[in-house]
Amino acid sequence: MSARSAAPAAGPGSGAAGTAAGDSRRWLVLTVICTAYLMITLDVTVMNLALPSAQQALDFSNADKQWILTAYALCFGSLLLFCGRLADLVGRKETFLIGLTGFAVASAVGGASGSFGMLVAARACQGAFAALLAPTALSLLATTFTDPKERGKAFGFFSAVAASGGGLGLLIGGALTSGLSWRWCMYVNLVFAAFALIGGATLLTRQPRTGAKMDIPGVIVVSGGMFCLVYGFSNAATHSWHAASTWGVLAAGGVLLVAFSFWQFRAPHPLLPPRVVLDRNRGGAYLTALIVGVGMFGILLFLIYYMQTDLDYSPITSGVALLPMVVVTAVASNVGNIVLMPKVGPRPLVGGGMLLNAAGMAWLTRIAPDSGYASALLGPTMVIGLGMGLIYAAALRTGTAGVAPHDAGIASAAISTGQQLGGAIGTALLNTIAASAATDYLSSHAHGKPGAAQLHLATIHGYTTVFWWCTAIFGVGAVVCGALLRGGPLPAPAYGPAAKPAAPAEKARS
Repeated sequence: MSARSAAPAAGPGSGAAGTAAGDSRRWLVLTVICTAYLMITLDVTVMNLALPSAQQALDFSNADKQWILTAYALCFGSLLLFCGRLADLVGRKETFLIGLTGFAVASAVGGASGSFGMLVAARACQGAFAALLAPTALSLLATTFTDPKERGKAFGFFSAVAASGGGLGLLIGGALTSGLSWRWCMYVNLVFAAFALIGGATLLTRQPRTGAKMDIPGVIVVSGGMFCLVYGFSNAATHSWHAASTWGVLAAGGVLLVAFSFWQFRAPHPLLPPRVVLDRNRGGAYLTALIVGVGMFGILLFLIYYMQTDLDYSPITSGVALLPMVVVTAVASNVGNIVLMPKVGPRPLVGGGMLLNAAGMAWLTRIAPDSGYASALLGPTMVIGLGMGLIYAAALRTGTAGVAPHDAGIASAAISTGQQLGGAIGTALLNTIAASAATDYLSSHAHGKPGAAQLHLATIHGYTTVFWWCTAIFGVGAVVCGALLRGGPLPAPAYGPAAKPAAPAEKARS
């Protein structure tokens, strides 16, 4: 019997750990899912703002500071696929509640940290439980909402949370750091987790087991490969591309991922079944997540640097400055999912969104040492917000479209893996580009020891060079992803009330 035939029979709410179609509680389930996912997306940028204060309080070096971020990224990136499949096998309610509880406990420990080692350990645990929570949340959404109209509304709201979480994190992190202390940047997770835990325990119901098995060799190989890639790119961002600890580890990660790909075609119970990735639409969605992960660091990293170090914005002012982008992103995500996706499908949204991002990044290259917010930042950030909203509206929904309930967790994990790997690549690549551009500027403009004004101009030249690279990245993404994605609306769900009856030949193959 195939894995598909071993799955629970399709029907209303089939495979969902929540509610059946027509049950009003499913909208409360959506609120719970989005709260949990918002907690994860907020945490990354919130912790970035808390780092300087944490460094001063716990007295660790600049070299050690990077480990607060790297410890989280290593555990999160290397465990995503394993945890995505675990959600499919163990049950989504169970993994959702375990992920929430673990993330909350790790956040409490991190907030109470009295030493650098304690904070790093807490961040590593946060990453591990986030790897369990992120794909579970998206797979719960995909299996709970199967009616096309309701699915569009649900994914629109979820996409808005996913796309705007980073910007909201800047606002919340700035307020907490300025008004309270860096520790509250960790403690705030307890508020989100408490709400989601109560709602999850009350509203979600256990789903039947699928009978599938875990691909242990695949887990070991892909987790090792992702660990090497994330570590290698993190090392390149803080040290050098020429160091053996960078290129050697990256090479090892590449070899392990190639070996994993070959194994998935031969494994009796593959961790990431080829049928999930080789579908053009889903493959295009995963590639979109990776490219957006690379390019968005031009906004979430270098634009923040510019606002805070060159324009002297406070952390909370920086967050407020990005609020228009957050609002536009949220509106575009909902319009994209509810109005556009059912009519035109993902290709125009991804292609158009990438081109809008490219235009916004090109517009940002006009920044100068004394630029005003309204004249130099408001317009391009709103254009980028529109582009990101359209992209997220298409990518998150397309990445889980057409998969059976027993593959929803691993399909969701593939999207998160693309985002995480893209973020690691973006951090390393764009930091290197910015530093190299600033050095080249000084070598051609400074005669002798550079003055403060020249150093300032060199730094901004590094930022604008990064923005041009991001323009190119999104431009290439528009072409490649637009070519890979199929034209037209997505097919009807493979399960749920909108599913079409299987043809006799398909039943025979099952």
